[in-house]
Amino acid sequence: MDSCLVRRLEVVETGRRRRWSVEAKRRIVEESLAEGVTASSVARRHGISPAHLFLWRKAYRESGLSGSWPTFAPVTVDSGRLVGGSAGGRMEIVAGNGRRVIVGADVDVAALVRVLGALEQA
Repeated sequence: MDSCLVRRLEVVETGRRRRWSVEAKRRIVEESLAEGVTASSVARRHGISPAHLFLWRKAYRESGLSGSWPTFAPVTVDSGRLVGGSAGGRMEIVAGNGRRVIVGADVDVAALVRVLGALEQA
């Protein structure tokens, strides 16, 4: 029974979540793209996982890490007003650039996503 007792307990600190600036991410990604350098070695040097670095590399390829990453948008619910008076329900979506879209409950979600994406880019 004596062999089941814990004789040594080691506490490992996992650290805090770090925030990387867009410029720091860009610099790390560009370092990982250099000739003869492996992504794993760059990730290890900066204390991030290779999977994390590969996500940054994908974003770099798609947008150049422009800083325009998807974010949460503020939402306001106005329960005191019924738009259109329909029992099926409607909603008004105001894009970050101020453009508005009003849709019914039966909206095609895929089409709505395309419209909202186009509005944000316009």
